[in-house]
Amino acid sequence: MPKADIHPTWYPDAKVICNGEVVMTTGSTSPELHVDVWSGNHPFFTGTQKILDTEGRVDRFMKKYGMGTKKKGADQAKAESKA
Repeated sequence: MPKADIHPTWYPDAKVICNGEVVMTTGSTSPELHVDVWSGNHPFFTGTQKILDTEGRVDRFMKKYGMGTKKKGADQAKAESKA
């Protein structure tokens, strides 16, 4: 039992508009919602996202913390010295 005259008008079929076209409907207190990005054109959801490795940051991290290519001989030498 909501109180009368204190709640905003509810629009159960509010239009979500992206780039001038209606992309979906939803419930809202506004009859139209204008958005720039939605799941239909966002690179993450469309699968066109590209991960950029600028300045070789991943390679630098791998090299700095020794996660790059390891030589088998070095691993075997460490294991033998511990035994």
